[in-house]
Amino acid sequence: MLGLRLEDDFKKSRLPHALGNCVYEISFLDRMPAVAPDLGTPVCVYGADSGSLESRMAAEKLCRHGYTQVYDFRDGLAAWKSAGFPVEEAPTETNATSVVTDGVHPIDLGESSIRWIGRNLLNRHEGLIGLKSGSLRLESGKLAGGEFTIAMQAITCLDLAGNPLHDVLIRHLRDHEFFDTALYPEATFVVTRATHLADATPGSPNLTITGSLTLKDVSHTLEFPACAGVTADGKLAAQTTIAFDRTLWNVLYGSGKWFRHLGGHLVNDLIELQLRIVSA
Repeated sequence: MLGLRLEDDFKKSRLPHALGNCVYEISFLDRMPAVAPDLGTPVCVYGADSGSLESRMAAEKLCRHGYTQVYDFRDGLAAWKSAGFPVEEAPTETNATSVVTDGVHPIDLGESSIRWIGRNLLNRHEGLIGLKSGSLRLESGKLAGGEFTIAMQAITCLDLAGNPLHDVLIRHLRDHEFFDTALYPEATFVVTRATHLADATPGSPNLTITGSLTLKDVSHTLEFPACAGVTADGKLAAQTTIAFDRTLWNVLYGSGKWFRHLGGHLVNDLIELQLRIVSA
């Protein structure tokens, strides 16, 4: 029997005499010669339960690699236990669990970031916008609000780094036809509601965020999905991608809504922001 779960999980509970080889790791096949050096050796793989696909994934990998006798115990450890069969278990270690208290938590400006992406029909530029400050608010252990101040003058273009055109583009973005950062050096986003999605699985959006973006003294509501949680070291973290129509905030340069015969100066109306927010 070959257990496929994370090493810590395998050590805690496993089928008798089973060997362990985590299928989530890219070195899974590299370790197989130590487990079954002969491709004709019977190998029975199992995972957590019938709803977790690690045994199917491992069986496919092993068959493609050349193993000729691969058996998928699809129901896994959970079914084995339910049937009353014995398992090997290690003593459970009691570890302190990170608890994030309710209240306002400032963000870590070094860990948090805003990446922007702008496009036209064939091309794109992307870069970073500075975060001046920000915080997240928890109520009853759940994200309930937050606010962020964005330093619009601290904008860079990553794909033109080291290119003389970098400064040309940045000057253009800071100028009045785009973000007019001399007159409007800051933008703000205030979270007004965070709706938690009860059926969300790990790694999928588990929140719907509603908030107000103020840019160039114009405010509009944005609503978007986000993935949020608590890191192993007890920090709040969230990631999301937002696409919004810049022209609603009077960022009009190159918009086909407002100008005719733009030629190569046409710029897509949608701006994309990729947010990574981590508390201090």
